[in-house]
This record gives sequence, C-alpha cells and structure tokens, in this order.
Amino acid sequence: MSLLKLHTHDFFFSEKNTVTVAERLPQPVFPIHTHDFYELVIVRRGNGLHIVNDVPYYITCGDLFYINASDHHGYESVNDLELNNILYCRSRLNLAADWETLIPGDNDSQEKRYWRLGIQGISAIQTVIDALAKECIKSDALSIQLSESLFLQLILLLQRYRHPPDSHQLADAQLLDRLMLDLHAGIGNAFRLEDFCHRHQLSPRSIQTLFKQHTGVSISHYLRQLRLCKAMALLRQKQIQISEISSECGFEDSNYFSAVFSRALGISPSEYRQRFR
Repeated sequence: MSLLKLHTHDFFFSEKNTVTVAERLPQPVFPIHTHDFYELVIVRRGNGLHIVNDVPYYITCGDLFYINASDHHGYESVNDLELNNILYCRSRLNLAADWETLIPGDNDSQEKRYWRLGIQGISAIQTVIDALAKECIKSDALSIQLSESLFLQLILLLQRYRHPPDSHQLADAQLLDRLMLDLHAGIGNAFRLEDFCHRHQLSPRSIQTLFKQHTGVSISHYLRQLRLCKAMALLRQKQIQISEISSECGFEDSNYFSAVFSRALGISPSEYRQRFR
C-alpha cells in the first residue's frame, strides 16, 4: 500500500512562499504519511505517540522534531495534543544564512533531529511563531522576506534553547524541565519521585499537579510510556533477548515487562517483534 503524500501546493500560499505555519489545535490521529517539504514539529501541550520512520516517540509539551521530506511519520493515541507545525521548502530559502548547519537535514541521523525545549524556550519562540503565522499567508515580496526572516529567527532561537532529551544539564531550567530531564535520562534506571522532591525541596503532590497540567498524564504513566516506546524500538531494531530489553528499559522483571507491554499494545513483546521481521 502506498503512503499518503502531502504536497507543497496544498499548504503554501504561493509558489514563492518559503515557509508556512500549520497549527494543529488539536492534532487528531493522522496516518503515516510523507511530503515533499520539510517540517518542524513543536509540541505545545497534551500527549500522544509520534511514529517517525517506524520509531515510536511518546511526546508531550516541549518535544521538538526536525522532519525531512524523505521521512514518513504519523500520530496515534493522541490526548489533547497541540502542535505548531512549521513547514518549509529548503530549496526556496534565499537569506544568506548557513542553513545546512542551522537546520538538521538529510545527512543527519534521526537521533540528531529529536530535541526538547524547556519552558523558557517554549515561551521565547511562541511570539515569533505567531508573527510568522500572520506573514506567511501573504504573497507580496515584503511579506515573503519578512516570513523568511522570522523563520531564521525561530531557527536561531531553537538553537539557543533546545537540548538533547536525555541531557543532564539545562541552563536556567525550571522544575518541570528538570523533572523531564531526569525522566528521560533515567529510562533504564529506577526513578524515585521522593528522591527528586527531596533534592528540590518539593512536595510530591505539587510536582504531580504541575506535571499533569502541562502533559495531561501522570508522571508514572509518562515514564511507563517512555519505557514502552524504547522497548518497541529495540524489538524492531535489535535481535537481543527480551529479558535484556526489559532491563535496558527500566523493568526489573521480564515477566512484569511482558505483562505491561501486552496490556498496553494487545500483543506480547515476541509477537510484536515478529511483525517486523
């Protein structure tokens, strides 16, 4: 079965426009598809599964993806998911900027095209995105230049504020950012909320409430989904024992891992692996 393909002429205001904003408020379930343009995916709130080139990511506020024209991706199990999708045509970019360095592209691995933004970064880019959304629906020469200038500003801000999902350091991080860093960095290890709260002098109830407000899910659910997504990727990509996958994804017992996996996906880990052989 051929993939659904989205085309530039259906989204860009004219053949001269280099960039456009496609807000998804909310983003519904959307099948795996490809397109002839490039895309920035910035998650504003909510949660869901983002499947990129067969790799599942459990996404929520602050996740950032650079999607190439050759990629195929889609959305599953969405829950109040809100996105800023910035679509752009690399071949139309005219400003004298080092675009190849500033925007991860076709020569960069998928791991180098998935980042996270802290709360400060999300706040900093939203004003630029709002201004870009107003300019990109015009086709006069000045508006096209302003659109590309705003797009460059957005790209530079993303360079300033983005960080790897499993980074142990984040300048000016707020508490929610620090919690996210600990969760991503600790997928393969035991995470104790009590220890996190003790280090930052917090009450578990307050941080749980804050997390739920921003993501729509509990901390334990989010961490479990992160671990399941990693397990799904390992089952697709590596021929190692399921017990090793269980351990690498932070499950102390392989039987418990199999039970959690089966309950979440409706099939066992071995059956899931068989699908992709």
